[in-house]
Order: sequence, then C-alpha cells, then structure tokens
Amino acid sequence: MVLTVILVVFAICIVLSVPIAFSLGISAFTSLLSWGRIPLKLVVQRMFTGVDSFPLMAIPFFMLAGELMNTGGILRGLFRFSDALVGHIRGGLGHVNVVASMFFAGITGSAVADTAALGPMEIGMMKEAGYDVDYSAAITAASATVGPIIPPSIPMVIYAVAAGNVSIAGLFLSGAIPGILIGIGLMAYNYITSLRRNYPRRTTPIGLRGFILIFMRAIPVLMMPIIILGGILSGIFTPTEASAIAVGYAFLVGFFVIRQLDLKGLFQALLRAGISTGVVLFVVATANIFSWILATQQVPQLVSGFLLSISDNPLVFLLLVNIFLLFVGCFMDTAAALIILVPIFAPIASQLGIHPLHFGLIFSLNLIIGLATPPVGLCLFVVCGIGKISLERVSKAIWPFILIEVGVLFLVTYVPAIPMALPKLFGYY
Repeated sequence: MVLTVILVVFAICIVLSVPIAFSLGISAFTSLLSWGRIPLKLVVQRMFTGVDSFPLMAIPFFMLAGELMNTGGILRGLFRFSDALVGHIRGGLGHVNVVASMFFAGITGSAVADTAALGPMEIGMMKEAGYDVDYSAAITAASATVGPIIPPSIPMVIYAVAAGNVSIAGLFLSGAIPGILIGIGLMAYNYITSLRRNYPRRTTPIGLRGFILIFMRAIPVLMMPIIILGGILSGIFTPTEASAIAVGYAFLVGFFVIRQLDLKGLFQALLRAGISTGVVLFVVATANIFSWILATQQVPQLVSGFLLSISDNPLVFLLLVNIFLLFVGCFMDTAAALIILVPIFAPIASQLGIHPLHFGLIFSLNLIIGLATPPVGLCLFVVCGIGKISLERVSKAIWPFILIEVGVLFLVTYVPAIPMALPKLFGYY
C-alpha cells in the first residue's frame, strides 16, 4: 500500500509538472500518511539527515568558485585562449565552445553553471558569425555536460555520499579521460557539420607573441583545476577542502590579479551560488526521505532479485542499467536520481564484481547526459532562454551530440581500462 501510494503520487506530480523537489516531498509525505504508524516528524528528520554530510559542503563551494570566476571577468580570458587554440579550424567557434567548456569543467563541476556562465558569450558570438541559432544552442548544451565529467564533479560528490564507500578523488579521476573523449567527439561532429554548412573559422592570424599574451591572461583560470586536483592527489587537502580552496583562489584572483571583482559583484556571486545550492540541497533532502521509504518497502531487494533473475552476467546488468538510467535522465533531476537509485543499484554491481569506481562513473555519466536530453534536460532550458529559441528546435538539433555522448558511455562501460587508467595510476584502483 505504501509503495503504491508513493509511486502513484510521484507519477501524478511529474505529469502535472510539479518541481522535482516538491514531487518527492509530497509523495513521501502522502505515503507516510497512508502508513499511519509513522510519526510525520520523521519527514523533517530524514530531510536533515540527507544534507547533514561533510562531503556535500563541496557543492556550495564549487558553485561559488564558478560564480566568482564568472563575475570577476576571468572567463573572457578563458574564451580567448580557447579561440587561440582551435578557432582557426573550420567551425572555429563551435570548437571554441567545446574547449572552453572542457577548461571550465575544472572549476565548477556543474553543467548548468557552465551553460549559464559561458552560454551567453558562446551563443551570441556564434549567431553573429552566421551559425544557425538552434545548432549554436545545441552544441552549447551538449558541451556543458562535459563540466560534471571532467573533475571536479558535483554529481560524483553526490554519488559518493549516496553510495557511502566510494572515493570522491577516485571518481574525479575516472571522469577525466571520458570527458576528454566526449569533447573530441563533439569537435569531430562540429568539424563535419561546419564543412557541410560552410560555417566560418577565424582567419585573422594571432602569431606567437599574441598567443603568449593570451595564454598569460588565461593562466589564472587554467591554474584552478591544477590546484584542485594537485592538492587532492598529493594529499594536501580532501576534495571537500579543495572546493573551499577554489573559492579562496577565485576571490584573490578576481580582487587582486584581474581586479574586476568588486563588493557588488561578490554579493551577486554569493546570491546566485546560494540560490543554486539551495535548489540542489533541497532536492537531496526530499530525495533522502523518498529513498528511505523505498528502502523500508524492500525495493532494493525486489529490484536486485528481478535483475539477477534476468541474468547474473555483469555485462548484461550494465546494459540494463545504461538503458534504464538514460530513460530516467530524460525525466528526473540528476541529484534526486542519484540519491534514490544509487542505494538500489550499487550493491547489485558490487555483488556482480563490478568495481565501485567504474560503476560510479557509469552511473554518473548516464544521468549527466540527461541534463542535455529532452524533454526536461536543465541545460536545454537554459540555452532556450539565452538563445530565444523554442525547446522543440533545440531538441531536434541536439540529438547527434547526444548520440556521440551515448557512444562514449558504452565505450567506457565495456572497456573499463579507459576510465580506470588514471585511478589505477594514482592508486585508487
């Protein structure tokens, strides 16, 4: 009865387009009412327990670091450096779009932050240069999903918290090579499409002296991922502490190096980061009570028995998980899906002998792809607002990019040596 109520109410809320956090909370609250024997104060207790985790502190810090970088005017230097590297290739601004997202991935670990920060500049310049607006918006949304794959990664932090026995640093390392592969795949498709549609490239030479000047101006932002990963891997600080270091670094660079960050900009960055963090952690809190109810109804055991009855082959299990998560990613928020589904699937993967880091990457990558997948990918809504374009047009244009990302997903699923190379090198595998 309780399981039926929570699933039916949740489905109704989703159909009515109720925000995911409220959908989870309403369905959990309603199911507890139908249970009768459970005190309703448990809702608040489980919500608090869901966010009472030290590793989750990395979320507001990484978001604030990205906001400080954006407000401080540092990202324009990053964009110019990306243009100096690949802008001369056919479809130059499309390549710049992807490369800038790959660099920005080392700052925030958030696809939505990437889209919101770089999107206005990228889409505006591509439209002005003659790129179709739907294509410009699509490649912006697709490249932004590289943000949470290349370390650091907010979804991977949430996965590690939900799984409970996974190294955040190891997960970060596992995403580096897959993120680069996705970036290369997106650039290859952009090059082919640019040849077919005759999209322009940068024809003005920069020269060695100009390149050195551009590189020097980009050093502050390029140093951030080096500091974050270097500190984590050397044992100087933990991933959570690294996020705080990133904020301090962004503050110092914005105020005293670039000198474009002022008190007004600092306030705006704090406000935007606070709002974004509040949204994510509210979803995590309500998802935790939802997940707890599923656990009390023995849903993990039921799912485990069902999947193992189909096949106990790890390759078949991973195929089923990929198909299921790609579908879930189309309709459900990443944080909520991680909190609810990781406790169900991670123990099965462990039982089948799949390494926790490998499964964590697969799980996270599936749901990250969902951020750019119709109909409810958050990155799609952001680029629609930036480009003043309908969701239908962007949805049609983004499918080739989604297929490339899914191709990389299956590659790293069935060739674990690719994502596990760096974790093995640094002793996490």
